Amino acid sequence: MEWEDDLVRQGWLSATGLGGEHGTVGLLEALTGAHGIRRLDLPVPTMLPAVLRQTLLPVVFDALGVPRSREEWARRLRRGAFSDEEKEKLADYLGLRYGDRFRLLSERPFAQVAGLLALNGETKPSALLVPSAASGNNVPLFSAQSEADYLDLTSAQAALWLLHVHCWDTAAIKTGAVGDGQAKLGKTTGNPTGPLGQLGVIVPTGRTLYETLLLNTPILPDGLDPVDRPQWAWDERPVSSGVKSPAGPEWSARPATGLLDLLTFQSRRIRLIPTDTEQGLRVRQVVVCGGDRLTATPEQEPHTAWNHTAKPKAGQPARRPRRHTSGRTAWQGLAALLALSVPVDGDGPYTSLLLRQISDLHADQHLSAGFALGVETCGLEYGNQSAVVENAIADTLPLPVASLLADDDWLRVTVLECVEQSDKVGRALDTLHSDLRRACGGEPLPRDKGERPSARLLHAVDDKMRRLLAGLRTIGDDYDLLERAQEAWEITLHRAARREAEALIAALPPQAVIGRTKKINGKEIVFRSGKAAGAFHARLGEILTRISAVPAMGGETA
Repeated sequence: MEWEDDLVRQGWLSATGLGGEHGTVGLLEALTGAHGIRRLDLPVPTMLPAVLRQTLLPVVFDALGVPRSREEWARRLRRGAFSDEEKEKLADYLGLRYGDRFRLLSERPFAQVAGLLALNGETKPSALLVPSAASGNNVPLFSAQSEADYLDLTSAQAALWLLHVHCWDTAAIKTGAVGDGQAKLGKTTGNPTGPLGQLGVIVPTGRTLYETLLLNTPILPDGLDPVDRPQWAWDERPVSSGVKSPAGPEWSARPATGLLDLLTFQSRRIRLIPTDTEQGLRVRQVVVCGGDRLTATPEQEPHTAWNHTAKPKAGQPARRPRRHTSGRTAWQGLAALLALSVPVDGDGPYTSLLLRQISDLHADQHLSAGFALGVETCGLEYGNQSAVVENAIADTLPLPVASLLADDDWLRVTVLECVEQSDKVGRALDTLHSDLRRACGGEPLPRDKGERPSARLLHAVDDKMRRLLAGLRTIGDDYDLLERAQEAWEITLHRAARREAEALIAALPPQAVIGRTKKINGKEIVFRSGKAAGAFHARLGEILTRISAVPAMGGETA
């Protein structure tokens, strides 16, 4: 079987077409046919930003340039596809200009260091590239493989995980490379995670791959910096830039020189080692060493929201990347996604550069309120000094474009009110649960232990919230319809909360009706099931103000 290492023409990206058909495409076909591709089908959600940043986006930016005005961006959107002239430029870029630099095995292998050798002369299993596979300190609890098992990667799989490592690799000690003057005792220490490992990644998506590429294209009035080059064109950077060649074992701690450098940042020095197997050539062994270290996340980073600090400590930036929270859906974090301006007083979230740009485009009527905008969020949680991957966070969300308007914020206020109501009802359920446990003679669950009824509530209404957000994308200026949508949401929340509360009460022992008295903060308080149910119902009425009152459960008022 032939080793297909040409990333330009040979299929290594799985894709779904507009008609639901499935196939594989290379870089050139993915770009020139982007208008006919609904989405890329990738092994894990964290792969999408890696593929976009390390290949598709910088190729488009470098070959065609970025739009310098909102009007130019809007013209590209209206076309819905790359023009014939743009396709020729892309073909030339991925052909005569740089085509030979997009091969996995060559004198200048893509995103690798040719002939890279570890100081100890050893190689590591290819499982080192895959966070879900057992390798070294990273041993997933339910992994079907051990470190002794071979993980044979095809060229397509190897290419994808190669990009993933540059973006998401774990931190800490890495193998020292021959020729790396900073390696000590056969290793490099202090390596941070890959650049995306420090972010809560936010990727806006459209109806086609072409729209997704455009939604992830920043508008730069001055265009790209001529000094800024992607990693495959590193030799075109001026010597004065002081940037180490990513094609060699040496590395440096430095800021990104521009957008192209940021997107294709080579945080590791890697070599894929193919092995002849019964199935053909496969990547079974690799060398992974420390690479360039990004000294700070620049404010031009397009794929993260921010935490803004009004009064940062000395030497600390006022703005830091915002991470996603495990256990919370993307819609529960809409307050950060829709935070279009820096908090005037105090601290708070600030949404991503790309979502702010979408807001501006909509305000200038270059992007309609009914545009089918989606958002994909992802991130990794690391443990043990970021040397292992503990959890992956990923979600997909429909997002009404009109909710991103900075001035006319009626829809954003509505969306955030619906999210806040779900949080408040969830907390009311947890309070009910704690009070019922006290009424039975027990104690509330510790904050970090046990399953809480709020989690079951949010799971129960999750699908309804996503349908609500999808519907709000086409609501226009119909305020009456918006009010009815809010009322329907309150009914949904109320029904789900009542079901959870009734299940809690039905499981109580008889003594909960009598309850018990407990001293809290020096005050004696009586806890019994009827009183707890009445207080819960009263709280529901305070939160869900649009729907009619419903009789309290348990027959007792608060």
